[in-house]
Formats: sequence, structure tokens, C-alpha cells
Amino acid sequence: MTLMQLRNTVTALIIAVGNSAAAQVGAQTSVAARKIDSLLARMTLEEKLGQLNLLSFDDRSSPAQLDLVRRGLVGGFLNLTGATATRDAQHVAVTESRLRIPLLLGYDVIHGYRTTFPIPLAEASTWDPAAAQAAAHVAAVEGAAAGVNWTFAPMVDIARDPRWGRIAEGSGEDPYLGSVMAAAWVHGFQGADLRASDAVLATAKHFAAYGGAEGGRDYNTVDVSERTLRETYLPPFRAAVDAGAGTIMTSFNEIAGLPSTANRWLVTTLLRGEWKFRGMVVSDWTSIDELRAHGVAGSRAEAGRLALEAGVDMDMVSRIYLDDLPAVVRAGRIPVATVDAAVRRVLQAKLALGLFDDPYHGATVERERATSLAPQHRELARRVAREAIVLLKNDTNLLPLDTTRHTLAVIGPLADDKVAVLGPWAGHGDPQDAVTPLEGIRARAGEGTKVLYAKGCGIADSATAGIADAVALARQADVAVVVLGEGGYMSGEAASRSALDLPGVQQQLLEAVQATGTPIVLVLMSGRPLAVAWAAEHVHTIVQAWFLGVETGHALADVLFGDVSPSGKLPVTVPRSVGQVPIYYNHKNTGRPPAAGKYNSKYIDLPVSPLYPFGYGLSYTTFSYSDLRLSAPRIGPAGSLTVSAAVTNTGAREGTEVAQLYVRDEVASITRPVRALAGFQRVTLRPGETQRVEFVLTARQLGFYNEAMRFTVEPGRFLVFVGPSSAEGIEGAFEVQGNR
Repeated sequence: MTLMQLRNTVTALIIAVGNSAAAQVGAQTSVAARKIDSLLARMTLEEKLGQLNLLSFDDRSSPAQLDLVRRGLVGGFLNLTGATATRDAQHVAVTESRLRIPLLLGYDVIHGYRTTFPIPLAEASTWDPAAAQAAAHVAAVEGAAAGVNWTFAPMVDIARDPRWGRIAEGSGEDPYLGSVMAAAWVHGFQGADLRASDAVLATAKHFAAYGGAEGGRDYNTVDVSERTLRETYLPPFRAAVDAGAGTIMTSFNEIAGLPSTANRWLVTTLLRGEWKFRGMVVSDWTSIDELRAHGVAGSRAEAGRLALEAGVDMDMVSRIYLDDLPAVVRAGRIPVATVDAAVRRVLQAKLALGLFDDPYHGATVERERATSLAPQHRELARRVAREAIVLLKNDTNLLPLDTTRHTLAVIGPLADDKVAVLGPWAGHGDPQDAVTPLEGIRARAGEGTKVLYAKGCGIADSATAGIADAVALARQADVAVVVLGEGGYMSGEAASRSALDLPGVQQQLLEAVQATGTPIVLVLMSGRPLAVAWAAEHVHTIVQAWFLGVETGHALADVLFGDVSPSGKLPVTVPRSVGQVPIYYNHKNTGRPPAAGKYNSKYIDLPVSPLYPFGYGLSYTTFSYSDLRLSAPRIGPAGSLTVSAAVTNTGAREGTEVAQLYVRDEVASITRPVRALAGFQRVTLRPGETQRVEFVLTARQLGFYNEAMRFTVEPGRFLVFVGPSSAEGIEGAFEVQGNR
């Protein structure tokens, strides 16, 4: 099946969210229930708590860890991969332990296992849930063949502060886009049947509001209202749950003074009670033990009691459940029923995966070899990477590069960096397999074009000796492709930055090359939006390439040379300066919105507008929007409305546009955003072709949590906008009728 066919088949399913997969982990057949009851009845307390013990596999201590498996004191491992090694461990579990219970084997398959796809933020730039689902499916195929049956993905945290390093791992700032992508990733990982040998258990993480860390500093405090939590940070988790996600991982942070790993309201009342989640909840790495550092537990035992009673089923790495809770349970401070409930959910996950029938989940050395970095997987990675590239500026139509330009200078510390292109959390991706921008450009340019290369400077150091060589090469060239940005290590966990500028002396390199007068194509590689205001003013052509994975160079060359027109759209707002952070499109209006004069909400030294808005991205062709139609001038609070518009390709070549629908509730009992994304659609058009795009608005897009924290749709006037970004679009209006 082609990506286009998959897109057409899947997109409606993803947006609707929720199907039969939602019951895979939590639902029990009578046979499964009897099996779990039988196991629980035979388990000692230590064996029960052993099922809740998740350890990181370490080759140096593997004999001791495998001995724990024999004694029934481990429920699973993370970081144990490879068909041979995982089969060996499972063999011990199902042949040498008393109860023969198989292991969960988890790994951080974030954007690929062996074939590294674009980072999730880049996949979100495709605005293509079918592409995201296809990429996650390939990751599941490769991971499962290597013995992994559980991935700690997708990360669905909303991030409004690009200083936070883990913005690279999610879908950006918007809860609607984040929800659609979350569901797509879950469907891709888990498929239609978790028992299948190409499926892995998905984990929606980090629950919750981890992306709201103060100062963008990882692991930091989060203090948001329940309304903001429900309307901004929780929707992607709800979408993941409705899509059938088998597990949820709690976050490191506190919310309003209560760490998530000890938050019974969050994990039990809301997740399991209100949302009816029937899967398993796992802590993050040592986050149970970290309850002591948070100051809510005075001992390991107390930390374990708080987490287990909050509803956290598996203890990742801390070993507190196994080592410290037996005495607490025997003393009557934790009911045995609480332990049993957690064990039941762990066993349900193993049953859902079919591990009691096939503990190896289809993993073999032969399958691992056949699926690893398969040609069709690389081809998909290339297609997804092409879609992820965002053209930010092309004022002089320097792109696409034409064949009459016979000398290209490729410059920059990231132009030939095989490690950086993979980005953070690259799984088992091997830099030696990666195609760098330089390699991709050389392969595509052909014999008639001379390609020169100079590194110019390092990524983050202060050495400037190489800048002169780069300038000399730029003077010889018709065009300079300057590849700048971050190293992969500068994004991801524990990789927060206090600045959003180009690191090191890269800005100096850029200015020196620009001073030569040679036309520049600036390619930005990063795991976050960078504040490149100088470049936006002085460089005519800018491409946001993120970290595109193993096929980076080929995908980038496809776009630069015009084999494919760029179609990516920003999933995050790009600030002019770090001083604007946090900055996001769906902000509130305030009582004094920005305007002329002094006393309103703005800066005295910087425009209030972003450098580039959410949803923005150019093409090599142009599109126009017209003929906005609404199916009705008014609807009831429970009604629906169809919004449609004509999109026309007004340029000279084929291109793909992402048409976006935004809505605004003009007057409500609770302040509402100036715009909120309510739908989007990718449409490919030939020159001169027009196609209507249609969106259906329902209570889900129109409602909010009122003063009593009840979800409601209030009567009143709503504005709708259909256009190419959050800052543009044609406008219409309708009314919701009823009593306020």
C-alpha cells in the first residue's frame, strides 16, 4: 500500500479516534480472567510485587538479573533488545520460573528502531497522521522482530516553551494537532491486534503536563489550573487512550504541588474513573524514588505506598515495590487488594500481547535480519522526511535549485554530521547508515555541478579558524547551502537551553558567508524552533529541516532540487527572541490586546508577533482560498456544522497544501483563545486545479470547561477561519443557539 492510499484509508479513522483497539489491553475474556485469577491465587506476595518490578537490563549484571527472573521477582526489562538476547531472557522466564510468566520487554522506540525516521516534532510538521502511523508501524515491525514488545512512545506532551529539550519528542504546541498525531502513533505501534508479530504495546507519556515545566527546564515544577490541564495538556492523552493505548507513563513533574507519580486524582480518579482507561500505568525512570526528593515521602517505603495507592502499577528501576513494600503490605498499610489490582493490569497487558501463547512474540534472528533497515523502510523514511521539511522563506525564488548553477558550496558544521541527522532518541539507528545533507546534495547534483564543502566551525565551540575557508568557498560558488543548527544531543531529555540562538560561533559563520554576496540557502537542523531573527531579515531563503533521520540527505536534496515541492507546516510558533517565550498561537486576548498606543499587552523593544506563526509553511507553488461556505447559519449546542472552502493552486507546478480550520468563540463565560485549530486537510493540486476542502465542527471543537469544570457548549457567535496558517485565512461566522 502506498503512503497516499494509507492516508486516504486512515485519516478519517485517526481524527474520529477510538475503535475496537481501545479494548485490547483492558478487556478480559472469561478465559483470560480465569487465568489471571489462577495466577494471583498461586503467587506469593513477593512474586506479586515482582510482577510490578521493571528493571533496566545491564549486561554486566545480567546473571543476577536473570536470577531474579527465575525467582519470579521481575515483571519486565527495558533496554534488553535483539532477538537472541530477548529470547534467552524469555526462555528463562517461561521455563525456569515457578509460574512461567513471560516478561514485558520495553524500549524507547521514539522515531524508529533500526530505521530512524524524522523526530516526532518533524513528523508533526507533515500534518499527515497517515504518514506518522506508517512510520510507527515500521518501528513496531523492526522492534518486535528484535524482541521488543513494548515501546515507551508516543510522547504526547504539549510544549509551549521551546527551551524545553523534549519538545523534539512530541507534536508541538497545539492540543488538536497533538491529539490527531497521538492517535496515529498509537495505531501505528499497536495495529489492529496486539497479538500480531508486528505490533508492540504503546505508552502515552508523560502523564501529565510535563511540557509545562517552568523556565523550560526539564523535570521542573508545573503549576497550571485544572482548566488549562484539561483543555491544553490532557487532550492528546485522552486521544491516545481512546485509540487504545495499552499503557500510560507518569511524568516526573509535580502539578500544583503534587507529583504525578503520587497523584491519585490524576491516575485513578481521572484516567481510570472518568476516562475508563483499563490499561497499565508505569512510572518513569526512578520517579517513584524521586518522591523523596520532591518532599512528599520521607522514605522509600512511603514513596512506594504513595505511588501504588495513586494507581501506578509498575515501578521503573527504583526497585521500591519489590524491596520495600512487602513489609508495608504485611503490616496492613497497603491492602493486598491494591497490590492484586496492579498485578492484574500487568498480566492483562501480557495476555493482550499473546505472550502466554508465544512469549517471543514472533521475534527471531531471521525476522530481525530481514526487517532491519529494509529498503522499503528507508524509502518510507525518505518520503516522511520530505513531507516534514518546512520552507520558511524563499523571497527570490532561489529554490528549487536549477541545473544552470554549476558550483554549489555546502557549508556548516551540520552539513556532513552523520550523528546529528538522527536526532535524539535514535533507537538502534546507526550513524554509518545515515545520509548527510552533503551526501544527499552530491548524489542529486550530478556530474555537471561541482559541489564544494567546508565545515566552517563546530556546532557549539568557539573556534573560528575554519570560517575563512568557508568564506573562500562561498566566493567560488553560485549558491551556498549553509547547514546550521543544533547537535542531536542538544534536544531530548535533560537538554534544555536558556537561549534559542544558533549555538557557538555559527551566527558569525552565517554573517561571514552572507557578506560574500553569494546567494544563500540556510538549512536549519534542530529539535526545537530557533530564534533566527537576523537570518530572517538578511537571508532570502530559509528551510527548517529539523532532524530528519537516516534519509536526511536524500530527502533534503529532493526538496532543494525541486523533485518534490515542500509541504511541511510548523507545529510550533517560532519566536523572534527567547524573550517572547512562552509564545503560542492559541493565546487569550487579554483585556488590553496589542494595539497602537502604550498601555496594552506588548513589548517596547520587539513586535508581539512571532517570527513565523503556527501552521505556516511555503511551497514552490501558490494557493488561494475562496468561497467559504457553512452548512447552516446556526446550530444547537449538540449540533454539528460543515465548513468548506475552495483551495486553488495558482502557481505553475503541482503542490500539496495543508488547509487549516480555526474557530473562535467571541463571547463566553470563560475567556477563550483568539483562535483554536479545529481541523486540517492535506490536498494535492495540479496547476490551476481547485478542490473543496470540508470540515465538520462538533461540540468537541466548540466546547470548553465552564466555571463548574463541566464541559459545555455555550450559545453565542463563533468565527471560523480557513487558510494556510494560524495567522491567515478567509472568515465566516455562525451562531450556537440555546439558553446560556
